[in-house]
Amino acid sequence: MAREKPEAAAEAEATPELSYREQLDFLNPIAQPLASRKLTRKLLKCIRKATKHKQLRRGVKEVQKFINKGEKGIAVLAGDTLPIDVYCHIPIMCEDRSLPYAYVPSKTDLGAAAGSKRPTCVILIKPHEEYQEAYDECLEEVSALPLPL
Repeated sequence: MAREKPEAAAEAEATPELSYREQLDFLNPIAQPLASRKLTRKLLKCIRKATKHKQLRRGVKEVQKFINKGEKGIAVLAGDTLPIDVYCHIPIMCEDRSLPYAYVPSKTDLGAAAGSKRPTCVILIKPHEEYQEAYDECLEEVSALPLPL
């Protein structure tokens, strides 16, 4: 019985306190292309699956290192990270290496989807055969988003 309480608390933390619309009020001006509500849910679900198989890169330093090494995947950035200077170079690196990327509204939701109590501002989802169908669906939709000028 004591084990049920922490799990329930973790699930309660994973649910967003703010709705998608309310989270949009806190976005940075550079948060383009922004994932729709539906795509955000799909990306967070794919991140949860990737976490189970240890197919994630989390945090600016780690993601930057593996993008430079040429690793493939989908970069998911949080749109409410301040200051912008922390991660504003990541989209440029992704464009240079033809990696698809998208912004989601909340760094708290991004961290929770990755199984962490701490918010995170960038995650790289790597492909894996266990969740390939969900990954391909996300990849297709993220690639279809218009890139900023």
